[in-house]
Amino acid sequence: MNTENNEPRKYHRYDENFKRSAVELLLQGGKSVATIATELGISTQSLKQWKKQLAALPATGLGQRSVGQLEEENRPLRREVRHLAQQRDILKIRWASLPHHPAAI
Repeated sequence: MNTENNEPRKYHRYDENFKRSAVELLLQGGKSVATIATELGISTQSLKQWKKQLAALPATGLGQRSVGQLEEENRPLRREVRHLAQQRDILKIRWASLPHHPAAI
């Protein structure tokens, strides 16, 4: 209870679509949990809890996958992206160290 004026706290109830949309924003990356929560006017704890709940639930609708399934699919893809970025960086270093003299004709 709110001790200042003895009124009960007001809790917001959000529908399933709002929760899914918020979690999708989080999974898209680029923004932190705190940033997304602030933009949506919700607590970071709520957003984290929704992510956890939605990861455990099967997705609804044809062709949709749960958050957990998507995260599992993304794990090896992210590892491959890191590996390819490392290879690219190595090639950049090697390319820079090669002599760049025009071939004599």
